[in-house]
Parts: sequence; C-alpha cells; structure tokens
Amino acid sequence: MSGPPEPVWLVAANVVLWRRYGEQGQELRPGTKAYRGGAKVYVVDTYPGTGHRQLTTVGHGRHTGHWITIDTGTRHLHTFRAQLVYGPAVLKRCAGRGFGTREEAEVLAALLERVAREERHAHHGAPHQDGCRCHECLSVTPG
Repeated sequence: MSGPPEPVWLVAANVVLWRRYGEQGQELRPGTKAYRGGAKVYVVDTYPGTGHRQLTTVGHGRHTGHWITIDTGTRHLHTFRAQLVYGPAVLKRCAGRGFGTREEAEVLAALLERVAREERHAHHGAPHQDGCRCHECLSVTPG
C-alpha cells in the first residue's frame, strides 16, 4: 500500500476573464472554450519549440466542472506563479512532470508571464475598441 503521491512544483495561472476574438479582435468572449474566465489552471507541460505559445494545462472544465487536461494558448492565461501542488487529481494528470525546484518553477512562471503578455499584444494587431474589457485593457490602471 503506497501513501499519497509526492507533491511537485508546478506553474499555476488564471484564465483571462475576457479575450479578444473574431476579425481584428473586435469581439469579446469570456474565458476560453474549455475554461471559465478566472479559473485556476496548472501548467503541466510546455512546448519550447513553439516559443511557449502553447501549454498543456490541467483545470476544472467550463461545462462539467470535472478535471480536464488540454492544450491552451499562453495568451489566454495570466498571473503565472510557482506553486507546490499536493492535490491527487492534479498529480495524477501531471504524471510526475513537475518543474524541479521552486526556483526553476519561478523562472518558468516569469518567462510565461512575459510570453503571454507579448502574445496578447501581438495576436490581434488592431486597436482596441472603446470600452474594451479584454485582459490587457482591464489590467491597465488609470494613472
């Protein structure tokens, strides 16, 4: 009989509340097709050859609430951070693929945050409409 699985360091993130969609990004959609806006997800794999534009994530699905594993565009995530994960459901789906130490997970989280910001900025080259509620516009603090 084995005990609980060993915790691993993963990168956690949140799904953007609103994302730009459609021709020139003039429409807004809440969250993603698979995740609700604001949902917490865990990054269990990256694709360095693609410039980290796609990530394999584990989180609660939008429609069923069950745990799902799905590839997600980095631009649809924000607030990347290192987190020691104990949850058996997540550990089962990541199959021991952690990111090593806390420091390694923090370095990856910082890189993914930068890539996500660049991807959101570059994906739709058109200017934002007035009253836009996409993640980038909501993140800007009036100054």
